[in-house]
Amino acid sequence: MFERVGLTTDIVGGAVDYVYQVLDSIDENLVEGGSDRFAAFVELATLSAVIGNLFRRGIERESDGAFVSNAPHTYPDLLGAKPGCADLEIKVALETNKPKGHLVKSGLYLTVRYVLGSQSGTYSRGRENRGSVVWIWEVRLGYLDQSHFNFSNTEGDSGKTAVINTRGMNALGVVYCDLDRTPLAPRGRVYAELARLYE
Repeated sequence: MFERVGLTTDIVGGAVDYVYQVLDSIDENLVEGGSDRFAAFVELATLSAVIGNLFRRGIERESDGAFVSNAPHTYPDLLGAKPGCADLEIKVALETNKPKGHLVKSGLYLTVRYVLGSQSGTYSRGRENRGSVVWIWEVRLGYLDQSHFNFSNTEGDSGKTAVINTRGMNALGVVYCDLDRTPLAPRGRVYAELARLYE
């Protein structure tokens, strides 16, 4: 799949590192000023949006111009700027949550899922054990069509919501995984499948 869209493992890995570098820089200034870390005082939806924006910028930066950011709030997030590079939409979610957006749109997707651990890199499963440092544990890539979303537009709801469903997540291939910080149950089927990929 990488070859068909113009990505490489180095680009994705570099984008993950870029997210860490920027958030570490923000945290350093906040802590020096006597504040909590960034992830400790922003809403999770806001944090996910920031991670998505940083990851997009990281892809752009690491690809040497092969991908460029689209206009803000415009689908898709990244435009392929060189031959062989496809347009890509980025969706972000916490832990094992399924990424979501506002509308169902077919296309190529990069999904990023993260956990909140400690500065030293440790992570313990469970909401009550969340830390204040972002660690990306999974990136997936693939094509999603309308059947890969569950769409809600209930009157009185918070608005239109298009959640990638289980079938959609299974249609995406895992291209990055940090098994040391996964929120998956270590004895579960999905964890075992991921572990086999990285043996």
